[in-house]
Order: sequence, then C-alpha cells, then structure tokens
Amino acid sequence: MRHLILLLALVGTTSLADERTLNNGNLLLQDIPDIPPTVKQQLKQYQNVRSATFQSWSADGKEVFVRTRFGDVSQLHRVSHAGGARTQLTFHDEPLGAITRDPKSNRISFTMDAGGSEFSQIFLFDSSTGQSKMLTDGESRNRSVSWTADGKSIAYTSTERNGRSNDIWMMEVDEPESKHVVYESPDGTSWAANDFNENGTQLLFANFVSITDSRIHVKNLTNGSTRLLTGAGESTSSNFPVGFDADGKGFYFVTDQGSEFLQLAWAPVHDPSNITRVTSGINWNIEDVILSDDKTRAAFVINAGGISKLYLLDPQSHRYQHVTSIPIGVIGKVAFRPDGLALALTINTPRTPSDTFVLALGSAPTAYGELTRWTYSEVGGLDTETFIEPTLIEFKSFDGRSIPAFYYKPEGEGPFPVVVSIHGGPESQARPTFSSTYQMWLQKLGIAVLVPNVRGSNGYGREYIQLDNGMHREDSVRDIGALLDWIKSQPQLDENSVAVFGGSYGGYMVLASAVHFSDRLKAAVDIVGISSFVTFLENTQDYRRDLRRVEYGDERIPEMRAFLQKISPLNNIEKIKVPLFVVQGQNDPRVPVTEAAQIVKALRQQDQTVWYMNALNEGHGYARKENRDIYRQATVMFLKQHLIGNSLVD
Repeated sequence: MRHLILLLALVGTTSLADERTLNNGNLLLQDIPDIPPTVKQQLKQYQNVRSATFQSWSADGKEVFVRTRFGDVSQLHRVSHAGGARTQLTFHDEPLGAITRDPKSNRISFTMDAGGSEFSQIFLFDSSTGQSKMLTDGESRNRSVSWTADGKSIAYTSTERNGRSNDIWMMEVDEPESKHVVYESPDGTSWAANDFNENGTQLLFANFVSITDSRIHVKNLTNGSTRLLTGAGESTSSNFPVGFDADGKGFYFVTDQGSEFLQLAWAPVHDPSNITRVTSGINWNIEDVILSDDKTRAAFVINAGGISKLYLLDPQSHRYQHVTSIPIGVIGKVAFRPDGLALALTINTPRTPSDTFVLALGSAPTAYGELTRWTYSEVGGLDTETFIEPTLIEFKSFDGRSIPAFYYKPEGEGPFPVVVSIHGGPESQARPTFSSTYQMWLQKLGIAVLVPNVRGSNGYGREYIQLDNGMHREDSVRDIGALLDWIKSQPQLDENSVAVFGGSYGGYMVLASAVHFSDRLKAAVDIVGISSFVTFLENTQDYRRDLRRVEYGDERIPEMRAFLQKISPLNNIEKIKVPLFVVQGQNDPRVPVTEAAQIVKALRQQDQTVWYMNALNEGHGYARKENRDIYRQATVMFLKQHLIGNSLVD
C-alpha cells in the first residue's frame, strides 16, 4: 500500500509540468530546461574527481583495502604499496556500504542495498576467489557488523524479526542458517554490537536513543544474561563503546558524563561506575578511537572546531601524544596494521579529496615516524592549489549567541552573490572538507559560499546541540536570518543576491528559510528535504521513526502535532515567493518521496517557479555518478538563472 501511495504522489506532480527522463528512464526531470553542451563542458573536470578511502589492512599487513569509484559507483580495491595502482576487487551495480575484514584472513564482509533503499544486506567476499555471497535474508535491513576474534562469527543489527526493531543477531559466516537473535530490542531505538572479548564469550553493545542519550550494555553469551554498564539514570548522557581492554576485564568508551564534550574513558566491567576519564583535559569531542589488535596501543581523533587532530595513546599509562604531522583537514577511518607498527587513515583537506595515508609507528606506544601517502586520487586535471580555502567566521544571532560558519570567498573585490549551504542532521556538522561543488561555484560562477553550523549542530558541546530541540525548532531558522544580517554588513557580498541550499534536514531549513525570508532571497535548492514534520514522521521507515520522534517531537501528542503543523513549510506555502529547485530519490527511506511531491504540487498550485528532479534508482541522496552529474549541472543552471540572472548559455 505504501508503494502505491508513493507512486500516486509521484504522478500527482506531473500535471502541467514539462517532463522528460534521462539515464535510461531512471532520472525524471520536470520544468528543468535542457542542459546546454557548454555547461556540461565547463563542469566536466569538477565532475571527475575521485577519492580513495581506507577500509582495512590485509591480514598480513602488506596491503590496504580502499573504496573508490572507477565506474558509476564505489567498489572495493586493493593497493599493495605507497603510490601503487588500485586493483578493483568487487564489480557490483550498487555502491558498497560498510566494509569489515575477518581478523584471521582476507575474507571481507560488506553491506549493500538496492537503489538507495538502505535495506542493506550483508555479503561475504573472498578476496582469493573474487566471489561474494549474501549472508542475510535479502529483505530486512542489516548493518553494524562486528567479528569474533577467531573470524568464525559476526554480530550485526537486523530488522528481520518484525521489520521494525533493530535487534542484535549472531551468525557463523560459514553457516548462515545458524543466525539467531542474541538481543531483542524492546523498542524502536537503535542497537548495535561493538566488540567481543578474546574468547568470544562477552559482547559489548550500544543503544542509541538520541544524540544526547545512548547507553552501553554487555551480553554474556554463555549464560545469556545482559547487563547495563553505563548510561540511563536520572540524567541522560551520551556513551559510545570503543572495545574491551587487553585482558577483557575493562572497557574503553566515549562519554559526556560530567562534561560538555565527549571524552575517552575507561571502566572495569565488574564496576562500571568507577570511571577513569582519560582525556579530561581536552575540551573538544573525541570522534573516533581505535585499539590495536593486541590492545597494547590506541589512537584517537578529536574534532577541534571542525578540524581533526590525531593522538596516540598508551593504554597502560593513559598517556597520549599529539601527532603533529597530519595535514589540516578531516580524518576518516583509522586502523592499526595487524602488527601494530603502522596506522592507516583517510585524510581529507579543502584542497585534496579523501585519500589513504600510513603513519609509521615507533616501538613505544606513543612514538611515531613518517606519514606516507598511499593513494593519489584523480581531480579531473584541476590545479587544486588554486582551490579557495575557507575562513572560519562567527556571527551574532538573535539571542547574542555566536554561530560559527565557514566562508569561501571568490577571487576579486565583489560584491559577490552568495549561496548559504546548510548541513543536514540536524545533529551533524559542516566541516572544511574537499568540495569540488563549492569550488565549481566559486571559480565558474563567482559565487561566495557560507556554510553555517547553526544551533543544534554537533561538535560544539552538549548544550549547543540541544538548543533547537522541541518548541525551539525555528530558533535555528532564526540563525539563518542572523546570517543574512551579517551578509548585509559585508561590502564584498551582495545582500540582494542570496540563495539557500541544503539536503535532508538542511532541505527543511531551506524551505523554512524560504518561508521566513523570501523577501531576502533570490533562489532555494531543497535536496531530499522535509516539507511537513507530521507527514515525514508518519511516512518515514518504521525502524527509524522512534529515533526521529526524539529529535523532532512526537506527532501523536496533540500539542506537539499542532506545533509541528504550524512550523512545517507545506502549511506556509503562500509565504514562499522564491524559485525553488527540488531534488529527490524515489527510494528514500528516510525522507520519503512524498515530502518532495507535496511541496512541488503545492508550489505549482500557486504558480511558483519550481524545478523538480527525481531519481528512480536512488535513495537519500545520489550515489550514482550519472545522476549526480546531471543534478550538479542543473544546479549550476538554476543558480545562473535565478541567483545571478545570467543566460543559461554563456
């Protein structure tokens, strides 16, 4: 029935629209002009940028596995030495998701969905034969794989039991029929396995209720008992497990108990309230922690105002050392080589896409040597040294609070048209990463880009992330109003030529900004955005509905429903007076296609200009290059016509 409703919603947007399809009928375009060859040619280099993100070491530590794209979607590749060629290992039609190696061999588990549906299945790939086999049922949603130390079994999260609950299952990978539930979720929140002890008798796992409420449990797989280790109680806190220590008697975790920020901590399993805070002197979030295979070394990454910093840690003494040789940027996945004498990591900077690096380590746990780049991703022949790096600025909002933003300014004196790019989440964080899209706008269109971290963003402390909760939802929209005030005060920026751009929750922010600030905007680009909180909560997938109610409010409560109805852009459609470009994926399980269809229909009914693009083989965002290319070309056309006022053809 739900699929029929979505189909009817799609059909409902086609009336009186100029419609065509591209990419073998998989990309629907309505009221979008033909893309001139000149636009395609101008953007070609920017659309042929790759990345090579680290995924795992090989079992012998001589090679690394990376994820990169040579065709339309990202696949698994192997690199045997620094600067070596990437050898493709998997050849699927869909992009690979999470990748985890068997601790004892080069067998690799990976997740993969169909058409962006996010109903991922778990596959086992044998790198010696090149063969993959599906381990899960082909219907439920499966994720968060954790291997036992002997490489025989995995724990994972699955909705197989009832389609809604995120239960924890186990399976012997050579006998998939052995799968069984080891922890049955009592509610609709998220549960995920983290780590087994050395002999596989204890399982550490987490329960994510909200961004400010998560708990850690331990499961005794011998007697079946489950015990809460930390989290819950009179005051909520965020707690994320890292893993057992070397003897399995203690565990490392990240927590904000007693702090504004997430800190690395250790506690004994038998007395988890006896917490040792390892990084209490660092007032930034710890965003990743990794232990070596033998648990005698550790590394952690902090998020310092959006910039990643790497530290090495001695688990015995809890002393740590900052690694100063890491380029300024954002660090992705990190892992020790099996022998513990090297550390692989993904590094992304404003001038380099994500690539894999290896840091040599010394004999002491915190000693390190040279950082070596293993992959050199293609950048379409562009000279990235000319890429414009952002400046961190702050502006005052309505309540006097300072709001941070990254400011990309084109070459020249201006005044420049402006795109305000708003991240999703809402508990996410905009960071100064490589963006060929921003650079394309800067260099080809002369547009300045402002990327704010409005209240509710992650990375700035527990208080900041809760400032948009409940009835304060529109306070974050008021932050955008304050940013428009800041733009007005800058002589190099054109206050009369401002567009807003954003995806997912950022798409809601785009629509809400169009509601409140149409007299100050020229254009808006909404990507997979929420147009009505009530219909969103009623139609989002069952497995994630309770999680979203914690953030946005429970629409079943009359008072909250009335508030959500009041602030939803769909119910304020008459206030939207700017041209809108709506981008959607038909199979989106998070923000269903109905959210896009209903806002497009409502805008057309009041004769507003609206471009609509819907990819029938995508979900929450575009993973396929052929779709992504056309979306980016159309966005440039939209900005040229409605923000800058130029002809579609130079």
